[in-house]
Amino acid sequence: MNSKAADPEAQGGGGDGDDLRVGLLKSNGDGNKLVIDEMLRRHAGEMGRWQMRHFLLTTLAWSLEAFHTMVMIFADREPAWRCSGLGFCPPDPCGLGPGDWGWIDGSGVSTVAEWGLVCGEKYKVGLVQSAFFLGCMIGAGLFGHLSDSFLGHKGSLTAVCILNTIFGLLTSMSPNYWVYFILRLLTGFSTGGVGLCAFVLATEPIGPSKRAIAGMSTFYFFSGGIALLSGTAYIFKSWRTLYIATSLPSLLFLFAIIPFISESPRWYLVRRRINDAMSVMRAIAQTNGKHIPDGVTLILDDDNDDDVCDEKLEPSNQTQAISGSLVDVIRSPITRNRLFLSIAINFLTSVVYYGLSLNVVNLKTNLYLSVFLNAVSEMPAFLLTALLLNWLGRKPLCASTMFLSGVSCVIGSLLSNSGTMKVPRLVCGLIGIFGMAATYNLLFIYTSELFPTVVRSAALGGASQAAQMGAILAPMVVVLGDTIPFVVFGFCGVLGGLLAFLLPETMNKPLYDTIGGLVEGEKSEE
Repeated sequence: MNSKAADPEAQGGGGDGDDLRVGLLKSNGDGNKLVIDEMLRRHAGEMGRWQMRHFLLTTLAWSLEAFHTMVMIFADREPAWRCSGLGFCPPDPCGLGPGDWGWIDGSGVSTVAEWGLVCGEKYKVGLVQSAFFLGCMIGAGLFGHLSDSFLGHKGSLTAVCILNTIFGLLTSMSPNYWVYFILRLLTGFSTGGVGLCAFVLATEPIGPSKRAIAGMSTFYFFSGGIALLSGTAYIFKSWRTLYIATSLPSLLFLFAIIPFISESPRWYLVRRRINDAMSVMRAIAQTNGKHIPDGVTLILDDDNDDDVCDEKLEPSNQTQAISGSLVDVIRSPITRNRLFLSIAINFLTSVVYYGLSLNVVNLKTNLYLSVFLNAVSEMPAFLLTALLLNWLGRKPLCASTMFLSGVSCVIGSLLSNSGTMKVPRLVCGLIGIFGMAATYNLLFIYTSELFPTVVRSAALGGASQAAQMGAILAPMVVVLGDTIPFVVFGFCGVLGGLLAFLLPETMNKPLYDTIGGLVEGEKSEE
């Protein structure tokens, strides 16, 4: 999400900062031509009032994603039930007749109660959950491509908010299970693009020395959304009204927030819309109390002075946008290896994170309080990752958090789930989700830094699709019993940590707009 170079000293490095900035300033007889990161650093400001306001507005979308994703915990829960006039009540109603038991709070509290998704029909609850994540996987890939191409990041975020509002409200009116199933699939499709578009849109206008910390902060909004959802679900006990309550915020975001969000200047630049990119940069500078000198303009990192596209040139030159897709990522050996490793690591992380999170409905505690505490408990992991990000580096931090989670799960698999061992086993699970929450947070930053602007959203979309595949698999692992899930989660964590060592370090490294710029930059570092 960056142009050519980060500021090594500001990111915790130093010494070789001048080497990294060689070639950043290009000039001809008419004035200076800078890549975006250098213009932010020198003239517009890396993290001023403009970026703070834009970041806060854009990352509110993560709360919307939390609403649409985690609402299933409450809408699809199995509520309390009781026997009708029997002296002895079995642990489940499967052996009882239709008139021998009933739901304590009525059938409207959840889809399970309304459509009888218990006993032989219980698999349908997991089926809907997997369908939602399948939709997320498809949507992440599609909207990742659309945001990089003609629709843009802001256009894609607008589209997913519209779709989420429509599908969410329609879900509240589902007449039967299969209509509900299809609408949850469609909601997942639109939800898959929310966090992706919001992340890129929020972090691309931020300067290199502040971008990593800002990117790490986006996940507080997701966890905050989950915490807010628990309170919303406590107020709206009916699953139908809960879907209405969690869908209307997307409509509010569409009209109250999106008009005040700007398209990324980097997207304008790779589309060869120099005037639009410069308008955003001037707005950033003006709001931040700075000034871009006359004659200074933007340039892509692999442009030559003679090839710089200017919107004063012929119209044919104005439309020569640079775009990319996953096909372009796979064609280049450098980006291909990074993509495959990122996909594998994101997949393994998601299996463990969602697998450990899904056990919340099985805890014999207050569901609303449990979800709230689960969300709050992730926040220290985000803070720890942010503090260590520019000290340990991306690769060591990614590997260590995955190892921490994996080893904790392996130890948990060796402990009994009864007696005095229940507490140590619970602690192992908490450490496991703590480590994976930190990894999940880090991966958005790390993955985005591994790829140039022209294919960044496409690569993030591919990694997000892999994460959704892990989310689809996680419920299937959870039902395997007490010990096997811990073994699987431990294996995934350790394997992911080993794969992380195969990725390059990106801290204090130049970032690029194009694949060509990345290839040339890697050659110059050898």
